[in-house]
Amino acid sequence: MKLSSILLSLLIGVSALPCIAQSSKEETLADLNRTGGVYYAYPVTESRNTPAPKGYQPFYVSHYGRHGSRYLISDNDYKQVADKLHEADRAGALTPLGRDVMQRVDSVIKETHLRAGDLSPLGVRQHRGIAERMYSAYPQVFADDAVLSARSTLVVRCVLSMDAFCERLKELNPRLDITRESSQRYMNYLCHHSDESNAWRDDPNNFKEEYRKFEESHTNPDRLMSTLFNDPKYIARCVNPNELMWGLYWIASGMQDIETDIDFYDIFTPDELYDLYQCFNYRFYAGDGNYLPSDGLIIYNAAPLLENIITSADDAIASGKPGATLRFGHDGNLIPLAALMHMEDCDLAVENPDEFDSAFSVWKIAPMACNVQLIFFRDPNHPDKDVLVKFMLNEEEKRIPVDTDIFPFYRWEDVKRYYRTQVLTR
Repeated sequence: MKLSSILLSLLIGVSALPCIAQSSKEETLADLNRTGGVYYAYPVTESRNTPAPKGYQPFYVSHYGRHGSRYLISDNDYKQVADKLHEADRAGALTPLGRDVMQRVDSVIKETHLRAGDLSPLGVRQHRGIAERMYSAYPQVFADDAVLSARSTLVVRCVLSMDAFCERLKELNPRLDITRESSQRYMNYLCHHSDESNAWRDDPNNFKEEYRKFEESHTNPDRLMSTLFNDPKYIARCVNPNELMWGLYWIASGMQDIETDIDFYDIFTPDELYDLYQCFNYRFYAGDGNYLPSDGLIIYNAAPLLENIITSADDAIASGKPGATLRFGHDGNLIPLAALMHMEDCDLAVENPDEFDSAFSVWKIAPMACNVQLIFFRDPNHPDKDVLVKFMLNEEEKRIPVDTDIFPFYRWEDVKRYYRTQVLTR
C-alpha cells in the first residue's frame, strides 16, 4: 500500500477518534452481549436508507457477509469446563453457586453436543432477516430478470448461511434464479490469507509476547474462583483459575447465539467481562485489523476480494441488468475488507494496546452475520449520468475517504479510481 494511502488513513482515523472513542467501556457494557466480541449476535436495528438523488434507482448490490450465529468452535469448549466442575463437585469443593453453574453448563451441553461450529437456528434467522430487509429496501435489484450469484467458502456454516439468505429471497420472489456455489475455485478471494501475512502473525516477535502480558494483566480470576469453590487449597492444587475463567467467558459469550435462555453473566462483574473482552478485541485487531506495526500487510489480505468487488460491479454495470453478487465467509475476511476499503471506524491504525478498544471495536465491525453492502444506483432515463454507490456496514451507511457532495452516495468512477490508485497498489 502506498505511503500516501497509509498517511491518509491515519489522518482520517485521528480526526474520527473522538467519535470512535465512545466504543469503549461505557458503550460496550451498555449491553453485556457486546463483551462477547465476534460472538455478539447480529443487532437488528432500524436501518437508515437515505433516499437516492432524484431520478436514481438501485440496480445492483455487492455483498460480503459472515456466517450467522454458531455454536462454540469445539465441543471441548463446553466439556472441559463441565469436567472441571464435576471433578470439584465429587471432591465436595463447590459452593452452592458453583454447583448451580455446573448444572447450567450440563444443560447447555444437551443442546450443543456434537454441534461444534455449526450454524445455529438464530444464525439462519439472521441471514433471512438481512435478505428480507435488502429486498424491501432495494426491490428494483430483485426484478424477475435479475442476474444473481451467491458464493460461499467451503465451511458448512457459511454454505447454510448462503442458503438461508437465498431461500428468503426466493420466498419473496419465487421467479428469481440464484446461482449458488461453494468451491475451492473462489477461495482465493473469499478467504485469502497470504503467506507473508501468516508469517507475520506467527512471528513471536511481532505482538505475541506483548499480548501475553496484556492478557495476564487483564485476567483476574481470584474473586470468581472464590465464589465457585469453597476450599482455597483445592483451587491451589487442582484448578487453573485463568483457564477456567476464560472457559466460562467463552460459554457466557456464546449463549446469545444459541437456543437457550441460560445465562452466565451473573457470575462475572462488568469489569471482569470488559477486561476479558479487551483481550479478545486485542487479538482480532492485531491479527485481522489495521494494527500499525503490521504496516497494512494484514488488511491487504482483502485485496483479491476488493478486486473482485470492483470487477463484478463493472460487469454488472456493463450488462445493463439488475442483480446482486452475494458472498459468504468469515470475520477474518470481513474485518480486513472493511479496513482496506477505509470504511469509517474500521481502519484506524494505532500501536498502543491501551488505545485498542477506542480505535477498534470488534463487536461493532464483526458480530455474527456481519456484512458489507455496496448499493449501486443509476438513472434509467439518463444512462449518461454517473453511476452512484453507497457503502453499508451491518446495514448502516458509512463514509470512505473519497470526495462527494451527495453523501452517503459516491460516484463509482471516483471510488474505483481511489481503490485502484491508492489502495490496491501495495
